[in-house]
Amino acid sequence: MQTLSAPSNNSSLRVPCVLMRGGTSRGPFFLEADLPGDPSERDRFLIATMGSPHVLQVNGIGGGNPMTSKVAIVAPSSQPGADVDYLFAQVSIDRAFVDFSPNCGNMLSAVGPFAIEAGLVPAEIGETTVRIFNRNTSTMVEAVVQTPAGIVEYEGETAIDGVPGTAAPVKLTFLDAIGSKTGAFLPTGHVREFIENTPVTLVDYAMPMVLLRASDLGLSGDETPDDLEANMDLLARLEAIRLEAGRRMGLGDVSGSVVPKVAILSGARHGGTITSRYFMNAHRCHKGHAVTGALCIAAACRLPGSVAHDLATPSLTSLVNLEHPSGRTEIDLSFDASGHVSRASLVRTARRIFEGNVIVPASAVAAPLEGIQQGGDHAQDHHTPTALLRTSGGIDDDRGTL
Repeated sequence: MQTLSAPSNNSSLRVPCVLMRGGTSRGPFFLEADLPGDPSERDRFLIATMGSPHVLQVNGIGGGNPMTSKVAIVAPSSQPGADVDYLFAQVSIDRAFVDFSPNCGNMLSAVGPFAIEAGLVPAEIGETTVRIFNRNTSTMVEAVVQTPAGIVEYEGETAIDGVPGTAAPVKLTFLDAIGSKTGAFLPTGHVREFIENTPVTLVDYAMPMVLLRASDLGLSGDETPDDLEANMDLLARLEAIRLEAGRRMGLGDVSGSVVPKVAILSGARHGGTITSRYFMNAHRCHKGHAVTGALCIAAACRLPGSVAHDLATPSLTSLVNLEHPSGRTEIDLSFDASGHVSRASLVRTARRIFEGNVIVPASAVAAPLEGIQQGGDHAQDHHTPTALLRTSGGIDDDRGTL
């Protein structure tokens, strides 16, 4: 890793970078060895790279939306059975804040192709399996990448809802996603409980989540994300439920975190299994759906007594088709001898968009400005949270989407 010295005011940092689409998300991919070795400097570098804090991220390469303000950091793995490590960073748009709490399954779908083309994993003829250790959640994922001529193939006939056109498939299999942040599938030990007089299921499979029934919130469940975001009373109620859920799930005070996530569920309308409206944070409803959230809901559909099980189509199979605002996502569940979910698979696509160097003023990576903010979950760095740059006021918080 790079160690940065105090720079002159006119110097800049040039760091190799590949911009990639993974699933329905997009962001820069870095080799960890190319980033500053000090976590504080690294985080300030990421903030400056994306152009935060600014609602349009006009001074960086972020897209002014949580789905395009994401970063993937990849390195050779020291974990047994893994080829590479993947650390996901959600860079807040309106604040100088980097959140390492969750995994992002959409960005994950581009990790395999990136790792092969970076020389971290040798390509096979036909297909190449890349074993990925996600540092955010300490979980293992297998990515099967199309390499017909011993090189990554991005062109193909696979379509995923929320992305125009078609591309080569990337199959992701989550091998040990139970208790991704809490250590248990049901962190409270209850299949169903009440928060704010509302029945909820608190479950942790790939992502800790709070599952609610739309009808219990006075909703139909097929509202548009814009309609839900405009309902201030609903957002306040959801956040109150989420904060208490975080406490019950052993996550502590989650007011500064995007975890746990909230999903509003209802019955399927278009031949699928269940309908979901997935909230990225306290203010934003996903216009599609997060991969990790889809896996969690799919697993809950097979849990008798859960909010999801009550709403799912009665003829459940190993395939769960989750309907969302952009279409649907199909999840294939596998079960152990006791009938519990042991792994989950789904297909995504990826695209390599550009490669080169990202240029950041070295002064932006130097010591933080006065009025610093403590931010992010840096457990993977084995040190206390980092002091980041000054925050910006007057814009709604835009943290987090997976």
